[in-house]
Amino acid sequence: MAAAAPVAVPRMKLGSQGLEVSAQGLGCMGMSAFYGPPKPEPDMVALLRHAVAAGITFLDTSDFYGPHTNELLLGKALQDGVRHKVQLATKFGITPDFPGVRARGVRGQPEEAGCGLHRPVLPAPHRHQGARRGHGWGAQEAGWRREDQVHRTVRSVCINDQESARRSSDHRHPAGVVSLVARCRTRYNPNLQELGIGIVAYSPLGRGFFSGGAKLVSELPDDDLRKNLPRFQPENMEKNALIFERVSDMAARKGYTTSQLALAWVHHQGTDVCPIPGTTKIANFNQNLGALSVKLTPEEMAELESYASMDHVQGDRCHSTFLNTWKDSETPPLSSWKGN
Repeated sequence: MAAAAPVAVPRMKLGSQGLEVSAQGLGCMGMSAFYGPPKPEPDMVALLRHAVAAGITFLDTSDFYGPHTNELLLGKALQDGVRHKVQLATKFGITPDFPGVRARGVRGQPEEAGCGLHRPVLPAPHRHQGARRGHGWGAQEAGWRREDQVHRTVRSVCINDQESARRSSDHRHPAGVVSLVARCRTRYNPNLQELGIGIVAYSPLGRGFFSGGAKLVSELPDDDLRKNLPRFQPENMEKNALIFERVSDMAARKGYTTSQLALAWVHHQGTDVCPIPGTTKIANFNQNLGALSVKLTPEEMAELESYASMDHVQGDRCHSTFLNTWKDSETPPLSSWKGN
């Protein structure tokens, strides 16, 4: 195993419900699903344990990744006492129904979440320290049915939608965290901060775009999800490549990589924003960790954001069928649940 990256990883409070995580997390989806074939399990276990040893303890997964195989991978990697050092975030409430992905709802019972982390391979299954996240249920229905189920099974509730998180603020189990796509042109809703809702910034490297630029597409296997995304199509990538070149030039002037500069922009959004870049290589992980040392002035932030303004980025980040929100859920009304 490679030596731990020589970067001190600070801790941060994510939201106002007491959840403390590493200031940068690790997205685990690409290890098992969507970005080509699943990666070799021994290599991914080594990467996950390297991340924890380096101080990155906030790990992001989902029952949808595989499905379930990514959660099971984490269960294997977190044995032998490693589990109690990490904060796990898993997601539920979405089913694979290709072409396109359709959302489904939940009734509030943890057992309906379909969470692979409940399987015996993961120690201490009732002490998840991370945030449960759901795609596609009404904000009110996001809370669990019974008070003791919440405290026994989850530490914090997270929603993949700014509006749903805002709506949940007056519910009995309000969202403590919201998961949002990260990009150098997003200004996060200040209402979330006012409500004490932390932000998990996913895809902070543009699904690998800020790591490889336009040449990334030609290197992807045929079964890689990104090959079919609008933003990665040739007519859009040709124009988006200019963004990469400008950000890359700025990074070179400062002595950093393009990935480090993109991640640094997210870190400078506030002390309640945690990016979760994904990778399947220890070398890339170490490089991403270096973003914690990058300092940006207000002028540099403005310059960076000017490169990725709305009129510069070409193509949607996802197909329209994938962009489900709480409005598309199949969750029954809260009044119909038993036990209320």
